[in-house]
Amino acid sequence: MTPSPTDVIRRAAELREALGGTFRDEAVRALYAEAGEVARRAVRTQGARLDLDQRIDRIVTSPVFGLPLMALLLAVVFWITVAGANVPSNLLARALFAIEGAAVQLFDQLGAPWWLTGFLWNGVYRGLAWVVSVMLPPMAIFFPLFTMLEDLGYLPRVAFNLDFLFRRAGAHGKQALTMAMGFGCNAAGVIATRVIDSPRERLIAILTNNFVPCNGRYPTLIMLATIFVGASFPAAFASVAAAGAVVAIVCVGVAMTLAVSWALSRTLLRGEASAFTLELPPYRRPSVLRILYTSLIDRTLFVLWRAVMTAAPAGAVIWLLANIHVGGASLAQYAAGGLDPLGRAIGLDGAVLLAYVIAIPANEIVVPTLMMIYTGAGMMTDVTSLDDLQRLLVDQNGWTLLTAVNLMLFSLLHNPCATTILTIYRETMSVRWTAIGALLPLAIGFAVTFVVATVWRLFI
Repeated sequence: MTPSPTDVIRRAAELREALGGTFRDEAVRALYAEAGEVARRAVRTQGARLDLDQRIDRIVTSPVFGLPLMALLLAVVFWITVAGANVPSNLLARALFAIEGAAVQLFDQLGAPWWLTGFLWNGVYRGLAWVVSVMLPPMAIFFPLFTMLEDLGYLPRVAFNLDFLFRRAGAHGKQALTMAMGFGCNAAGVIATRVIDSPRERLIAILTNNFVPCNGRYPTLIMLATIFVGASFPAAFASVAAAGAVVAIVCVGVAMTLAVSWALSRTLLRGEASAFTLELPPYRRPSVLRILYTSLIDRTLFVLWRAVMTAAPAGAVIWLLANIHVGGASLAQYAAGGLDPLGRAIGLDGAVLLAYVIAIPANEIVVPTLMMIYTGAGMMTDVTSLDDLQRLLVDQNGWTLLTAVNLMLFSLLHNPCATTILTIYRETMSVRWTAIGALLPLAIGFAVTFVVATVWRLFI
């Protein structure tokens, strides 16, 4: 009797399960081995030498040197981005805040009510200025560097080197590329998942991209590493120790990406891994015009515009919370007090949690919002030196090393910013997966910091 189509499909599924997880790799390896044998029989070579691309790939994709070289190159890009963005960020901030000062003076001369001046310029505009000054310079440096590596042909080598890790996690090797893009901006990393053809594996990449810190989280991480880690070392080694602490947090984020990808691939997003046969393209000379257009127009300005659109309401909310007083205290102080028990349970405090609630539109405003709450100021503010910041946090508000460690972990693991959440919805068109993408990291952040705080208090 001729089997029905249903019987054939059922039998094929049974045979597929018996093949094991590496049958695709073995099939591809066998095909290439057979092709190589045919070539050896049909082609005669005399003194053949490897071309330049092949000689470079012998090193770049080497099992021994491939990963260290990749880590070194990405570390250089990371260092150039952080170090190179400091001066332009400060200059841009001064220029934008100078405009704010002039506008406030003009409104005062025109007799505008104080609340209108404060709401528009100390609230909405200051939130926008802070986000632009912090986000624009790092993105304008990171994205061109990243696009240059992409144009050069190196990024497929990154996917090749990391494929075995993501394959073991049940994800796609190209997720390494989207993860690297997330170091500049998680919203851009989510958009970059379009290079993954499999819907299941693309969704895994989208849901886990938040575990690599974007440039908006660097100010918090660098501040904590400098005050609590760097200060514990001699001055000559302080900056190296602080940088090492930031790198360690980045490594925790990469490990969390792999761990959550593994968990998702075996629970909510179970399925067969897609084939990933990567043919490495030849190296080519980068196109300057293409790099500038792709990195500055398609990526930097696109992401910055979304951040600006979400930062404006945040600035307004911050100003209202700081300037509406009930019973002698601001709404911000009441909210921080209400969140304090939960904050203490995870080794932080209510002011930190309130700062992260307010900073959902943009992570860049966490530090100035926290300073506003602690100092009782009527607008987002900052301190002029690390010594002043250390006195404010440690001496006046009782921060300890546990606070610093858990805040670094929470900064790494908390929910995505509003720009990234909006991008997740645009890419998935699903409220369900958008909610999971927003709440899953937050739940993991609370769980990890609670465990660390509990163990710390019991044994340290």
